Amino acid sequence: MRRGTNTGVIAIEDANNIVERIPWERLNPNKDLVRLIENNQAVLLYSKGELSSTGSPAMPSAEPQTEEPIVSSAVSKVVSTVMSKVGVEAYENIIIIDSTWQEANKIFNQSSYLKNAPQFTLKTTNDSSYKLRANQPKGGLCTIECIIEVLRLKGQDKLAAELSVKFEQFNG
Repeated sequence: MRRGTNTGVIAIEDANNIVERIPWERLNPNKDLVRLIENNQAVLLYSKGELSSTGSPAMPSAEPQTEEPIVSSAVSKVVSTVMSKVGVEAYENIIIIDSTWQEANKIFNQSSYLKNAPQFTLKTTNDSSYKLRANQPKGGLCTIECIIEVLRLKGQDKLAAELSVKFEQFNG
């Protein structure tokens, strides 16, 4: 089920084919995604060390429960503040769970292969500007805001700016 408030759709439609949506299936994970993780060719944007206002680990996404990782194949360049000393610059494939904060936590906890993925945490001074949902943890970004921040970290400022404009239009 897709919600009208799903910001991941912006990236799917407007990110020059660098974003792929992979549906989540608890009992039948996507074999290509699992292979990328097993071969250390993908990193998970995840913040298990920080708690949201609901007491759940903070997830940098906020969309539907039926979707799983959006894999972004962006050109690598800049390092973010990272968890487990994983540098985003070493990865072409970045996994972002496109779900509500509560559902993202559930997806992570029910997906052993995601727990095995290298992880990094976005640290940004920007608060989310997303207006179309409630119960957003302080400091939590929606999916498209995460994608925009990752693109900026990787030096893809033009595409980040284009997606920012699309997000502003979407966000009203």
